[in-house]
Amino acid sequence: MLYLLNLQSQRSLREKTNDMKKIYTIGHCTTSLAMFEETGLDKLIGEKFTLQNIKFEKITPAQLDEMKNMVGSYEALFSRRALKYKELKLKDKKLTEKDYRQYILDEYTFLKRPVIIINNKIFVGSEKKTIAALKEELK
Repeated sequence: MLYLLNLQSQRSLREKTNDMKKIYTIGHCTTSLAMFEETGLDKLIGEKFTLQNIKFEKITPAQLDEMKNMVGSYEALFSRRALKYKELKLKDKKLTEKDYRQYILDEYTFLKRPVIIINNKIFVGSEKKTIAALKEELK
């Protein structure tokens, strides 16, 4: 039990240290991988950035709430390109902030990817303006 608590404490400390430069994505997302190469992030992952593969290490409610506080809404973090968006016919429903939050927590593909946090700045998605702003921040 003590060993488990020690591991949890170490992980918590590591997360607090590394959360300043963190990437949330899916390891096989070709859009994210191309964006990492274009911006030079591919060379910084593991060295200066922590990458969380959200397919295997789910986003915690605290992590999602932190992202929401930085970007302003859960809707801004929600991907309408996810296959489940069409499968569940969500475009025909009026979703609330509570709904967006729950869908992202329940299904990792609903998080718009990648999400990159650098200190107090957040970059969500792979639009050209996001890539340009990220490149500027990484200079």
